[in-house]
Amino acid sequence: MGLIRALSGAVSTALADQWKEYFYCEALPVDVLVAKGQKRVNGKVSSNTKGSDNIISDGSVVVVADGQCMIIVDQGKVVEFSAEPGAYKVDCKSESSIFSGSFGQSVIGLFKTMGRRITFGGDTGSDQRVYYFNTKELLDNKFGTPNPVPFRIVDNNVGLDIDVSVRCNGSYSYKITNPILFYQNVCGNVSDNYTRGQIDGQLKTEFISALQPAFGRLSEKQLRPNQIMTHLTDLENAMNDALDEKWGSLRGIEVVSIALGSVTLPKEDEDLIKELQRKNVYAKNQAMAGATLVEAQAEAMKNAASNANGAAMGFYGLNMAANAGGMNAQGFYERAEQEKQQKASEGGWTCPKCGTHTTGKFCPECGTKKPEEDAGWTCECGQVNTGKFCVNCGKPRPEAKRIKCNKCGWEPKEANNVPKFCPECGGPINDEDKK
Repeated sequence: MGLIRALSGAVSTALADQWKEYFYCEALPVDVLVAKGQKRVNGKVSSNTKGSDNIISDGSVVVVADGQCMIIVDQGKVVEFSAEPGAYKVDCKSESSIFSGSFGQSVIGLFKTMGRRITFGGDTGSDQRVYYFNTKELLDNKFGTPNPVPFRIVDNNVGLDIDVSVRCNGSYSYKITNPILFYQNVCGNVSDNYTRGQIDGQLKTEFISALQPAFGRLSEKQLRPNQIMTHLTDLENAMNDALDEKWGSLRGIEVVSIALGSVTLPKEDEDLIKELQRKNVYAKNQAMAGATLVEAQAEAMKNAASNANGAAMGFYGLNMAANAGGMNAQGFYERAEQEKQQKASEGGWTCPKCGTHTTGKFCPECGTKKPEEDAGWTCECGQVNTGKFCVNCGKPRPEAKRIKCNKCGWEPKEANNVPKFCPECGGPINDEDKK
């Protein structure tokens, strides 16, 4: 009885599987990453209603739409792949169909299929599947840093090099760029759909872990935390580099974009940075230090005048503090002038826009180009000047003489190529005119 049942099952399933199938996947929902392809069967008019599951007859059609990628798996192995929209005909000789190829060969294939299925007790003994992958950008994956992320702040302009802690939140998007890797290492032979909820928790944890090395890449560019939001492209590239081994090479996933809601520092770190920047400004700009001291002294004098023990007592205490601490604004101004003269003697130039002294062609602070140098002119009194008037006797800068023929007024086009005689009238051009 078992043999007869196997024979009957093999014959009935083999005949039912002769029909060609038509696979089509509707637009995948945003929460579905992979969907198993289903045969489209209209029960009212179609006779293809009793075919076996996971069997694709030779000559069947698989359709791929935009934003999708299709793979065909035969006996657990990926045998076909396509990410181009269109209809594709399946070449599956192991499951021949009398409606595909020559009739004689198809009949022979039918009997071979029946014989093989009899040996499996009537079972198909074969497994072919179609899977559709969602290759669109998967948006709105929210994240936040539960713990502060270390960030190194380097600013060579003020000699700043400290480590701070930052917190950030926002959302990121990703997409499947290598469906075969995703199938082999993540979803495998799913029976229905593989959704984002099955992997998003792991991805979010790994994403937050990768923020630290990514922030390290940004700190190498000497960015400050408040500048991170203006360098999101650099952050996306750094995140893909940090996640390449786990996401790109293992799962076939890449980060597409990152949107940061905020990047914040603890108040103590903010105050520390401001204090260090302020001290560096005073150390590099003696005039600024002097001006700050004058302001502080003026405020102290106001407080002394309103001293509850009397203005005289307040000013007495102020003078004692000044003598003890050596608070002398004039000393700062003198050192600033000495530094200015020293820089001038060492060469270089001072930016006319921000006042920074430098030796390059562009100002390192504001990017202003170095002004063109004026060769200067020598006054009759012997003083070399660069302005419009002599700094010694006050005479104006003489106008440059025009080289021309005294006879007809002809002028050469090139001052470095002046002939001895005028090409128009033949008159001589005196040496005095060439000066």
